Amino acid sequence: MPSSPLASVLFVCIHNAGRSQMAAGFLSHLAGDRIEVRSAGSVPADQVNPAAVEAMSEVGIDIADQQPKILTTEAVQGSDYVITMGCGDACPIFPGKRYLDWALEDPAGKGVEAVRPIRDEIRKRIEALIAEIDAEREA
Repeated sequence: MPSSPLASVLFVCIHNAGRSQMAAGFLSHLAGDRIEVRSAGSVPADQVNPAAVEAMSEVGIDIADQQPKILTTEAVQGSDYVITMGCGDACPIFPGKRYLDWALEDPAGKGVEAVRPIRDEIRKRIEALIAEIDAEREA
């Protein structure tokens, strides 16, 4: 059950530098202000992966100004959907939240050529997620 009129989604990966940042960028871009978007990492990096920044800029989305953030209990509690990407048990579980685990390759240390297919897969999943959230909101 949604906790507010606006659905909220938290993307979690280990470093909050690649997958979760790309997912948050796509969701913000494609859903606009219809969905509140957060991202975090269990062990955040110092900066967003430059290859992820470049791959996203190729599709017109700027994530260069984002900063990796630490995963907090409050971020999970404040989200309707929690989507993990390879961080496993690091994410606390609360009742009433929708948890999804997206098995996506980690782009850390890879060039933009290797990041593009990950980016494209994330976009497909984000488009499906938006459709699912919209359908649940209309039900």
